[in-house]
Order: sequence, then structure tokens, then C-alpha cells
Amino acid sequence: MEIVAVPVLTDNYVWLIHNAEIGETAVVDPSVADPVLEATAARGWRLTQILNTHWHPDHTGGNQGIQTATGAPIIAPAEAERVSKVDHIVREGDRVTVAGREAVVWEIPAHTNGHIAYYFEGEGMIFVGDTMFAMGCGRLFEGTAEQMYRNLRRIAALPEDVHIYCGHEYTLANARFAAHAEPDNDATADRLAAVSALRDEGKITLPTTVAQELATNPFVRAPNVEEFARLRRDKDSFRS
Repeated sequence: MEIVAVPVLTDNYVWLIHNAEIGETAVVDPSVADPVLEATAARGWRLTQILNTHWHPDHTGGNQGIQTATGAPIIAPAEAERVSKVDHIVREGDRVTVAGREAVVWEIPAHTNGHIAYYFEGEGMIFVGDTMFAMGCGRLFEGTAEQMYRNLRRIAALPEDVHIYCGHEYTLANARFAAHAEPDNDATADRLAAVSALRDEGKITLPTTVAQELATNPFVRAPNVEEFARLRRDKDSFRS
């Protein structure tokens, strides 16, 4: 399996999942259509599925354009129908075949009420949309701190080598907050320096791993939901 990031808008990443053995490619959270179609055409790939993690337009806005161009079905939580039609609605525990590999659907509400993730256990990777970010987590637009904290702990309980694919390039801002939240955490200081160097070179900082988040993500490391909620409030007003 080959995973490719397509940077779009200001800081979104659209993810391509390609299986060369069967010649199929899925796209995860297409904000817009044209850059995705151009990226697949440039590689000679056939786009066969569209996956959404939640309804926000910066994750679903390209659905119809891609489907019109390719005929690819849209797989998404029910809430995505607020933006576009959905061919296959999925929920907790559903298993879907994506580019020839099996993913299990997790319901991880908080950023939105119907937010989901796609966990590919055999491939050691999970697509989490805007629930977890490298060194951070999503805002609580439609859910509660309790829900988000439970989601983060669920993801963090996966094997440490699992790769986490997030929806945005927020790592540098998150790393600055993490250094503020845990000034004595050497792993966080080291990662801030590494992330700063990557961004100075215009390089992507994703995917992250469970191990990295356990070591440097203050929201994952919070000992209880009360501390998590305090950190989330602080992050909402933090200016680096």
C-alpha cells in the first residue's frame, strides 16, 4: 500500500491510498476535486473510492466533482449527507474494503457528532480526520471533552507503531503549545525542534505514530478528563 498526501487549501491534507497489486486508489477527505484528480492522473492511478471522516466541507467539498469524473462511490458517516450524497453510510464496527484492504470503522464523536475513523489493522494505520493531530487534537465543535478524551485514549491504546493520518498540517503550532504545556518534557522539546526544521524546508510532518503521541501530545498524556478539558481551553486561546 502506498499513501500519498495531497496538500490543498491552506493546511489540509487529502490522503490517497493506492494498491498497485490491484490497481485501485481510494481518497480520504477530499476538500476539493481538481488537485486530487491531477495527482492521480499524474501517477496513472485509477480512483475507485471516496472516504469521508466527517461532514465539514473542507473534508467533503470535492466529493461530487471526483465522483462525476470517476464514478467512485462515496463511503461516509450519515452526517456527510449534509454536504453531498453518500453511497455507503458506515458506522461503528462496520468493515469496509478499501483499495483491496480491510478497514474497520470507529465512531469517534466530539469534533462533530458523527465523526468516524478508518482503522487498517493489517496495515498498521488509521485515518482520524480532525480528531487527533500530531501533538494535538480537534476542537470540540459538536461534542464534549469526555468524548474527545475517550477517543484519544482509544487511539493511544493501539500498537505504538501504528501510523496516524490526520487532516491538517497543524504540527508546528501544536508543538509550540505542547512545549508550553509540558516545559520539562525533553521529548516534546526535541520534537518541536525537528518539526520546526521540517517546516522550514517545506516538508510534511505527517503521519505521526502512536508512540510519538504518547511521548509528546499533552492531550493524550493528560491523566484525566478534567486536565484534558483544561488543556483544550488553554489551547483555544493560546498564541505562540
